[in-house]
Amino acid sequence: MTLLEHDDWQSSIYLGGWTKGGGGDYDVVEPATGGSLGRMGLAVPEDVGRAAALAGTAQRAWAAAPYLERAGVLRRAGDLFATHAAEIQGWIIREAGSIPPKAELETHVAEAECHEAAALAAQPFGEVLRSEAPRLSFSRRMPAGVVGVIAPFNFPLILSIRSIVPALALGNAVVLKPDTRTAVCGGVAIARILEEAGLPEGLFCVLPGGADVGEAVVADPRVRIVSFTGSSRAGRLVAANAAAHLKRVHLELGGNSAMIVMAGVDLEKAASIGAFGSFLHQGQICMTTGRHIVDASIAQEYSALLAQHAEHLPVGNPATEQVALGPIIDERQRDSIHAMVEASVAQGATLAAGGTYEGLFYRPTVLTEVPRSAPAYMEEVFGPVAPVVAYSGLDEAVAMASDTPYGLSLSILSDDAMAALELSERIPSGAVHINDMTVADEAVIPFGGVGDSGTGSRLGGTRANLEAFTEVQWVTAQSRLADYPF
Repeated sequence: MTLLEHDDWQSSIYLGGWTKGGGGDYDVVEPATGGSLGRMGLAVPEDVGRAAALAGTAQRAWAAAPYLERAGVLRRAGDLFATHAAEIQGWIIREAGSIPPKAELETHVAEAECHEAAALAAQPFGEVLRSEAPRLSFSRRMPAGVVGVIAPFNFPLILSIRSIVPALALGNAVVLKPDTRTAVCGGVAIARILEEAGLPEGLFCVLPGGADVGEAVVADPRVRIVSFTGSSRAGRLVAANAAAHLKRVHLELGGNSAMIVMAGVDLEKAASIGAFGSFLHQGQICMTTGRHIVDASIAQEYSALLAQHAEHLPVGNPATEQVALGPIIDERQRDSIHAMVEASVAQGATLAAGGTYEGLFYRPTVLTEVPRSAPAYMEEVFGPVAPVVAYSGLDEAVAMASDTPYGLSLSILSDDAMAALELSERIPSGAVHINDMTVADEAVIPFGGVGDSGTGSRLGGTRANLEAFTEVQWVTAQSRLADYPF
């Protein structure tokens, strides 16, 4: 039997096993067709309390277990992601509207995250400190307890697994609230993998639900750390709620990432990079290339080439056709994208390609001569829209790239990589990619943004994960009772 073929998870949530949620169930909808892929259980805030209590009890034994036991579970999970990759990819394609290469990337990263987490379990977790007194003084990293993970729809597997498995490796339990639109590939699949890998019961819970469930995860006193990925607006609410409860929160939020195209580059290659950066997964990526800032001497030719790429990209059902773009996740998101395109054209932008849709299939769109006050330039579109603006000098390019509350990813295309590297130092950004697009992620790197894009590089890589999911404890010990004058 395959990983997701049996019906145990249908109409259920995961609380140490598949059980009914307090909110009943709902249809898992395929955005490309509008058809149902099954039924998923719906959690309510009361389910969060049940999950946190279960996870808190299980976590104590898990933290006390030998690190080799935790590492073994995560290594097996990584192997199982490889074994069941094709099946999970099929769900990512149908449930999230992803093209196959994007689905393959998700399972590849999930496998890598598990193996990196397995290695994390064996990392040194403290240091010996100097002390004025005749005693042993050291610090050690202790599991936080229960970690809450709130993940979005766009990369449902990657953006949940990157917090789940490091937290488990370091001795924590995890309560996951996946987006209801992608709760199978971003929740059920992970639960099934961890079940098969031998994770003890109660350490991982999956609670698809609305904003009230997310609020309950943040507020529950047993949840000590929250890892949230989503919009900047929602991130502010999560941060305020977490602050009220004096708990740490790691925020990976929105972006409006710039790609600076300098004179002298191969324009055909640059346009290909720009098209991939803006149109991959229908632009529904926080790191999407949201602004193409191009040297004025090449802006017209670059825009024409970018529009040609957009016009030739096929759009359709990725489960049945070979396409470059699949569907937008739902009508609400499609309408938001289209409203921003129309408003930008009304303000003076030129529609060079796209700007139309059929159902949830939105054509890749290129806007040129875009006013810097236009919403498609100023705001995160979260759709397949590439605004192009021209700059007249590098100081202006820096000012334009920096003129945003976001700071997630930056791309600079140049025939002088060192000049591009020097230029990047002048622009606030969590990530910089020279001669590549803005969208990139690996299991071994610290990831995060600045400003409205989040609270910095808090996830990924050994050091960032240790800091994200543990508490530092100071310990002293001496051979006999201390003497005091009282």
